[in-house]
Amino acid sequence: MPLPPDHDLLPQLRAAGLLVETETAEFEPLSGGVSSDILLVRPSAGRPFVVKRALPKLKVKDDWFADPARNRAEQDWFALVGRVRPAAVPRLLHRDTDWFAMEFLEGDLTLWKSELLAGRADGPHASAAGTFLGTVHRATWDDPVARATFATGRNFHELRISPYLLTAGERLPALRSHFVAEAERLGATELALVHGDFSPKNLMVGPSRFVVLDAEVAWFGDPAFDLSFLLTHLHLKALHRPDRADALLALAPEFWMAYRAALGPRADAALEARTVRLLLLLMLARVHGKSPVEYLAAERQAIVTQALSPQVPAPPATLARFTAEWKAAIPSA
Repeated sequence: MPLPPDHDLLPQLRAAGLLVETETAEFEPLSGGVSSDILLVRPSAGRPFVVKRALPKLKVKDDWFADPARNRAEQDWFALVGRVRPAAVPRLLHRDTDWFAMEFLEGDLTLWKSELLAGRADGPHASAAGTFLGTVHRATWDDPVARATFATGRNFHELRISPYLLTAGERLPALRSHFVAEAERLGATELALVHGDFSPKNLMVGPSRFVVLDAEVAWFGDPAFDLSFLLTHLHLKALHRPDRADALLALAPEFWMAYRAALGPRADAALEARTVRLLLLLMLARVHGKSPVEYLAAERQAIVTQALSPQVPAPPATLARFTAEWKAAIPSA
């Protein structure tokens, strides 16, 4: 059932049981993403909730198209992970073909991205992210049901491999073969359920709850992608805030150690090496791909290219070494 414009939405919400027959509501567009329409619905009686619909064309400068069917994958991810870590995902209120409704998160939760950009580096937040991710990866590792449910390789290609890795390879021709090889490796790897957008902008943190949002890139693939995606943001925010670089970079080992403890023996040297290689490429892709980070000025973007491009053919073997070398490339505040 398609989601109509705001002014036509009331009958559909009533039919879904989200509003009673005579109830009205106010609609407020929410920001925070480029791939979906997200509405905060405030009923005339009752609690507010959120409605989300995937867009066929993403709201970025470059042409970027993706199948709106990814909305169903997001619903499936919330449902599955809600059985593993129920407090760590929004509660689904209604599921439909290309839209869904979920609880509106209120109270003392804040986006982790806002905390990091402000230079506030809270170790327990990094540990919570690592524990959550390791728990989900462990629960779904080689799981046949998760593999079948999230056979979403085409979606992952449209939203991650093509706009990030392949586009960056086109714009950095000297490194193109490395981007292409990593794209092919990712496309052929099926190990566990991957969130696909495990970024501080999708993680809400607070003293009593840790919540993960925006799972429309969910895919059964290589867990190294989730690890490197989160680590990309920690390292780039250290460049953005050189005055807080030491504290922000200290979050990387906190996150990694908590992840290893939650995942168990599978968090081995091979996984770490894949994570570091992909981290290098994703950091470059966040400057040269279709979704560049908005907070790095041109001179900071140049540092990413100059410092990381020479490492791509032979990446550091460990995360600790990569972080130390990246720290040395960050100019003093």
